[in-house]
Amino acid sequence: MRRIDLGEVPYAEAMTEMGHWVAQRQDGLIEDRLVLLTHPPVITYSARTPPEELPAHGSIPLVAVNRGGQATYHGPGQLIGYLVLDLHRRGVGAIVRWLENGLVRALGSLGFTAIRRDTPPRSQSLVGVWTSDHQKIASIGMRIRRGVTSHGFALNIDPDLSVFSTFTACGLPEVAMTSLAELAARDGRPAPAEEDVRAAVAAALDAE
Repeated sequence: MRRIDLGEVPYAEAMTEMGHWVAQRQDGLIEDRLVLLTHPPVITYSARTPPEELPAHGSIPLVAVNRGGQATYHGPGQLIGYLVLDLHRRGVGAIVRWLENGLVRALGSLGFTAIRRDTPPRSQSLVGVWTSDHQKIASIGMRIRRGVTSHGFALNIDPDLSVFSTFTACGLPEVAMTSLAELAARDGRPAPAEEDVRAAVAAALDAE
């Protein structure tokens, strides 16, 4: 899997580029790739998101997307990872768990305990990465077309967490979002640098 590191990319521009990458992967023109980047502030939501879960007002743009999951925030202080993968090697059913477990390993290598959670029957999805006391630190939403994935994850390093209080993140109104900076502060240590988080995530996802 090829790692591609970008800086801050506007969301619409990233979606256009991702569409090109997916088409190229479907045609066998490029290899699997992990694209790591950041976005200016944006709240994205899928077709499954009820209108009442979105902000009633505010300056952050709202963008409808074609991935799974529901509403979430992207902005400075997050690491965004887009995965363009041919699923013939991994299988459709296993890809989200593979990503969850990879992020858990990455955070563990940085000294943070994290877990994935199974979703109880007939309950709102718990896909993502969580602390042991069930605060959410990474959101996952993917799309699969013609055997190739797109979209991916948003990992909170040190974003403005107050934005999450303006809407219902991931369809889970009772869930508190947290960040590596917040967890590190509880332990009396500095938050990891973004470049260290990028390296840990890339290594963990490339380990299988």
